[in-house]
Amino acid sequence: MDDVALNRIANALERMSPMPAAAPDFSAVDGFVWHVDPDRLEPVAEINRVAIELLIGVDRSRKTLLANTIQFARGLPANNALLWGSRGMGKSSLVKAVHAEVLKRGLPLKIVELQREDLPSVSRLMNLLRVRRERFLLFCDDLSFSHDDQHYKSLKAVLDGGIEGRPDNVVFYATSNRRHLMPRDMIENERSSAINPSEAVEEKVSLSDRFGLWLGFHPCTQDEYLAMIRGYCNAFGVVVDAETLLAEAIEWQATRGARSGRVAWQYFTDLAGRKGVSV
Repeated sequence: MDDVALNRIANALERMSPMPAAAPDFSAVDGFVWHVDPDRLEPVAEINRVAIELLIGVDRSRKTLLANTIQFARGLPANNALLWGSRGMGKSSLVKAVHAEVLKRGLPLKIVELQREDLPSVSRLMNLLRVRRERFLLFCDDLSFSHDDQHYKSLKAVLDGGIEGRPDNVVFYATSNRRHLMPRDMIENERSSAINPSEAVEEKVSLSDRFGLWLGFHPCTQDEYLAMIRGYCNAFGVVVDAETLLAEAIEWQATRGARSGRVAWQYFTDLAGRKGVSV
């Protein structure tokens, strides 16, 4: 085979498997998003988040996660964390707010968002971060697995680290609506159809046990829901009388069929817009 043919093959292979992009300037920003094809860390100039004091009804989780993150940012031992529970109750907002609070206290910490679909590439990401002097909070939002999903095996590389171990400068936080990261009906179905029911789902269910911190988020009460809205009004200077706010907020939650931090923010966004206030 001549050199021309070899060069054509080499060029074709390079197009099929793009070279990883060069490492970004980690000193320029505090947030990144991990992408593949080619592997690269995309800088995020401004992270979308709310102030930590505006997160109402999650005091215990806020205190625990903040303490764990401060330990990690200071170079001390810290646990991976799973934030699980009701949708719209501020799980992902808390992770981003805690990161901002750590930065506010003068502790350097980078946050890297990883999509669930990109978990198979996580070992390559870890190798990229392992050699850096910075400390990284690896964040995966809305993490869950279906019946035939093999992505959970890749997650073990983050939580256990294989024979190399998890890099000392990386901690992993994930949010999920499911405590065990998989639907309950799937767990029961595998148990009922397996030869050895106790072992059928052990591998997947035990994945959540690898998180050192489990922080539960539960539906808020009406008082907490109203307190969230009042907190937003005070923070952004939206003036509304108490009777109007109470009536409108309750009607808003009724039309949504649920109460949550997300519903509170959606009502406040509508209210602020009607009042001509930017948020």
